[in-house]
Amino acid sequence: MGETRQASAPVRVDLAGGWTDVGPYPRDFGGEVVNFAINKRVRATIGKDSKPDDFELAFDTPRGSGLGTSSAMNVAISGLLSEPNAIVNQEEIAEMAFDLESREGMICGRQDHWASARGGFNHLLFIGESVEIMPFEPIRSAKMWLHKHLLLVYSGESRNSGDMQEKVWKRYSEGDQSVIDGLHRIRAAARPMANGLQLDRRDMVVDSMREVCKGVDSIDSSIHDPFRSVVGPLISNGSLSAWKALGAGGGGCAVLLCNPNSMEAVQSSVEVAGWQVIDWDYEEQGLEITGE
Repeated sequence: MGETRQASAPVRVDLAGGWTDVGPYPRDFGGEVVNFAINKRVRATIGKDSKPDDFELAFDTPRGSGLGTSSAMNVAISGLLSEPNAIVNQEEIAEMAFDLESREGMICGRQDHWASARGGFNHLLFIGESVEIMPFEPIRSAKMWLHKHLLLVYSGESRNSGDMQEKVWKRYSEGDQSVIDGLHRIRAAARPMANGLQLDRRDMVVDSMREVCKGVDSIDSSIHDPFRSVVGPLISNGSLSAWKALGAGGGGCAVLLCNPNSMEAVQSSVEVAGWQVIDWDYEEQGLEITGE
């Protein structure tokens, strides 16, 4: 067997602010996002004598699931395209991956690429074409609480995020006030999310996630339609304190923030509905390259 190089990059869970990292919102108002990487990766492998674009790809999670798999893929590929044995600059890799995806004609923001390249928790500001990394480290007790009560589920219904994005940004460009107000609401939820995790203020985390859902419903209520029949009763019976669709929504994955002692009941309900529960943990490492 010939020698190979492999690069892997984690996918992410976006907690608050997603959508506001996508142009033209960062240029018009400035976006803000809180997310974290999880221990599910996309791997890209290439032989030492292979053509530059002859990659073998492997995914730990379904594609089109709202976890940022396409961005993680492009981060991994960007890692392989970098010079062997060179010191990896996470920010340069993130921007390279963003450019790769944008050149494919995809409407995308930068949060996924930066989370995938960096790993860990991220609080990011998006101003025009620039990204500012905010100091951010959730307190240990908040991370333990979140991991214990946050259920990651896959509805089994994949979607094309580009179609969702195109519809929303068309209305935005036409000056649709409900879209603009919804995006403002989503952005405003990011800072309380970051503060809540840093202070272990769980009420702030819950309120932030609820605000995100209200903002998403404002920009396009159909984004949540694939989840409502399952999530609605769980909210009504007090099993869930908050939830959100991941990525652009419209299917794929969601996170469910369970109330104390309700995790097993929620898991049973979603499995009866045919949803898949994805075991997850935090991932501190971003892009990793082996076989230099």
